[in-house]
Amino acid sequence: MTLTITRRGAIALGAQAVLVAMTAGAATFASSATRSSSKTKEPPRTGKQFDVVIVGGGSAGAVLAARLSADPLRSVLLLDAGPDFAPDRYPAVLTNADLVAASPEYDWHYHSDDSARIGHDIAIPRGRVIGGSSAVNAAVAMRARPADFARWAGRGIEGWAWPEVLSAYRAMENTPTGEDAWHGRTGPFPVRQRTAAQNTISMRAFVAAAESVGLPLVDDFNGARQHGVGPYPLNVINGTRINTGMAYLSADVRARANLTIRGHAEADRVLIERERAIGVLLVDGEIVPAGEVILSAGAIGSPAILLRSGIGPQGHLREMGIATVADLPVGERLQEHPFFFNVYALKTSAIAMTPAGGAIAWTRSQHAAPDDLDLHISGTHLIDPKASPTGGAIVLACAVTLPKSNGSVRLTSRDPRVAPNIRYNFFEQENDLDRMVEAVELSRKIGRSAPFADLVDHEMTPGSSVLEGKALRQNIVNNVAGYQHPTSSVPMGADGDKAAVVNNWGAVRGIAALRVVDASIIPDIPSVATNLTTIMLAERIGAHLTR
Repeated sequence: MTLTITRRGAIALGAQAVLVAMTAGAATFASSATRSSSKTKEPPRTGKQFDVVIVGGGSAGAVLAARLSADPLRSVLLLDAGPDFAPDRYPAVLTNADLVAASPEYDWHYHSDDSARIGHDIAIPRGRVIGGSSAVNAAVAMRARPADFARWAGRGIEGWAWPEVLSAYRAMENTPTGEDAWHGRTGPFPVRQRTAAQNTISMRAFVAAAESVGLPLVDDFNGARQHGVGPYPLNVINGTRINTGMAYLSADVRARANLTIRGHAEADRVLIERERAIGVLLVDGEIVPAGEVILSAGAIGSPAILLRSGIGPQGHLREMGIATVADLPVGERLQEHPFFFNVYALKTSAIAMTPAGGAIAWTRSQHAAPDDLDLHISGTHLIDPKASPTGGAIVLACAVTLPKSNGSVRLTSRDPRVAPNIRYNFFEQENDLDRMVEAVELSRKIGRSAPFADLVDHEMTPGSSVLEGKALRQNIVNNVAGYQHPTSSVPMGADGDKAAVVNNWGAVRGIAALRVVDASIIPDIPSVATNLTTIMLAERIGAHLTR
């Protein structure tokens, strides 16, 4: 048996064939016709030229559109492949915080190509709508840690020291709780610390059981201390997930005469002349002229657009028949948190499953560096109740948050409607699997501890037949999923860093007037959910561009 995240955002039990059938359509998501970027006759440039064209209106793009258009003298166009909803008109499937990646209509239908390594591919839900993946995620609003940014500094990257990013986190945040030194009160993005009283009885028991095995209670993961267990901080208000399209593209922002937002406008590639970006070619053949182009299409979309534009590894571009504009390591350092579901059927006396999330244990493995926290055990009810014989379940999802294995993003076709080849390469580094085993063993120890154990009918996965040793390791490999936090496919770096594609402010090396600003430029995956850090990154680069 295997456990997979379905397109409806729930966790479902079934044979491995379920995963194959669920994700097989992604590779043939597009028409079979191949657009040749070098041979297609481009239409004449008509229409208005904008000072800045932003491609992708998600966690970063919506932020940039709001910040850059605050200058009335700068014309800004925000493009997104998905629909554009007014802040108060998002459908329930996108606002209900208890639903994650719940609708194929607003998804890119990506999957990884990892079956040769681990025996199965991995579904990769990504939001296709203004608001991007912030409109379909679990709404976890946790910051990266000082140690995460110390690794950026260790790569020689300037401008991202902890005091600077803490100031940006505080400026973007509005939260009524926590210490003033750690929290902002007036920013556009809401962060609400969930309390124990707001959680289900089984979620409270998970926290108490984790305390009983030695993890300290944390009342504010965005405060001074993260090691321990406690309820999540979330960007959820009264059950509504507040995405960046709602928080940043308010009615007042949308009313600006110098800001234009276009939904259903999918980008093929960036148009480049004499090593300068001059516009964007859309999938339908339309040319959008630009004084500057910013790609904010995410850790999958942005590298794919760059590759189709002739920016990437020369060998791969040659294989695809694309002329090389800039030989850069695009798509060569994709990172993601491997994720494994330790699931428990709840007794009928404890089957409450709302709200779905939750609480989290954040701790370190025996292999962790002194200041690192490299393991998560995330408690949620993001599972179909019908999957449990008792009608209720809780998921203790385990993750290695500082993986050493790197994946890749490559083109499978020059046709922009054909999904790229995505490989996570989970457990390529054996130490990642060692640490995942450690996380699952800790999760199961919590599962056997009171008061959590008192509410559990039985362990559903990996189940009583999978105890430890080789059997557990193989079960983890067979069922590993992704935490939905892809990063680092277009990494930033210091001058002279041959593994970097952009500089510390997102400027693409060797190409004028072209930037990438989204999770793809994060140089090392942070040890936590990435949404808040991606928003912060866009805030800081937006501020840099408006000085």
